[in-house]
Amino acid sequence: MDYQDTLTYLYNSAPMFQQVGSSAYKEGLENTLALDEHFGHPHRSFRSIHVAGTNGKGSCSHTLAAILQEAGYRVGLYTSPHLIDFRERIRVNGRPIPEEYVIHFVEKERNFFEPLHPSFFELTTAMAFRYFADEKVDVAVIEVGLGGRLDCTNIIHPDLCLITNISFDHTQFLGDTLAKIAEEKAGIIKKDIPVVIGETIPETKPVFLKKALETGAPVYFAEENDREDYPGIECELEGIYQKKNTRTILTVLPLLQEAGFRLDEQSVRSGFAHVTELTGLMGRWQKLQDAPTLICDTGHNVGGITYIVKQLKQQTYRRLHIVIGMVNDKDIRGVLALLPQEATYYFTKASVKRALPESELKELASTAGLQGSCYPDVPSAVRAAQKKSLPEDFIFVGGSNFIVADLLANRNALNLH
Repeated sequence: MDYQDTLTYLYNSAPMFQQVGSSAYKEGLENTLALDEHFGHPHRSFRSIHVAGTNGKGSCSHTLAAILQEAGYRVGLYTSPHLIDFRERIRVNGRPIPEEYVIHFVEKERNFFEPLHPSFFELTTAMAFRYFADEKVDVAVIEVGLGGRLDCTNIIHPDLCLITNISFDHTQFLGDTLAKIAEEKAGIIKKDIPVVIGETIPETKPVFLKKALETGAPVYFAEENDREDYPGIECELEGIYQKKNTRTILTVLPLLQEAGFRLDEQSVRSGFAHVTELTGLMGRWQKLQDAPTLICDTGHNVGGITYIVKQLKQQTYRRLHIVIGMVNDKDIRGVLALLPQEATYYFTKASVKRALPESELKELASTAGLQGSCYPDVPSAVRAAQKKSLPEDFIFVGGSNFIVADLLANRNALNLH
């Protein structure tokens, strides 16, 4: 098999949540534990940091990895979903896992894992941990896939746990209240291991305090952190929500130093300033064009869109154009209710099975007072927005990770930088 054949095999034999949604979700750790034992418990050979949360975990994970890289560590980074290439999920010092490793892993191990019928994420996690061990990383930043308590990354014994925030997302699996969702994500809190909570609300803070008390885990709330260890620190990642992510990371750093990590000021400042170059992060208030300005962002739930709308209100433009598509298992009405009515909308759909048809999105949007036209795919929607925009206009592209993924995959054809 070549690389594309291998990916096709993985997507077809191990259903991917990214593509098909709930049918790919497997509750419980039985497969994960079987895979972990088969591969020799690879996660025990490196230190780790475990990151959960509804929004912001990708930005926090990548920034922590960048800081650790700048401090001289060999750093594994495991995140999801990918935007363009599967290999984005598994990186060492910013470099994606080689195609050859992915091919060899599947060819060598398929006779073992096929009878287990693992999910795509279970298999990918096993691959990541084995790769990090083979590459002899010093530390790996491991992002939770979904939830926390039953997520297959939750077999690790990290130096520190981080939970960014809690918002409504994946309620069919995690619960229909913020307290229930917090309880699932609090499942990564472990005995005597410090945990940082990035953001709380009245419904979630008691959940974290209770779990920390039960496990004897020291708990730190970033909202209460008024230290100024790095005054004037410059962050490459833009977007007003990054201010909370920054405060969260700055709460984490002294705890990592207490755990024995050598993190000097220059490494910290450089990591914040060069996170995309160091780690390959994309899609966080990412600017792809000037005159008209074109920005994309992967925020895709009520919590994420709330910040995006605040950010849009801070922009200066003649006219606002919004290219939007969503997947069918999100709180679509909740998101649409937040969006500005004065914008011109370009309703579209991403190239995944979970994508909501653009005509249905337009119909739902009209009940929220949003007006626009339908386009069958992201490139055609973006081209239409570009054609109708003057240099002083502003184009925003988002609503889903997959909309941003399709945009980035077609950036050359759209003349975007």
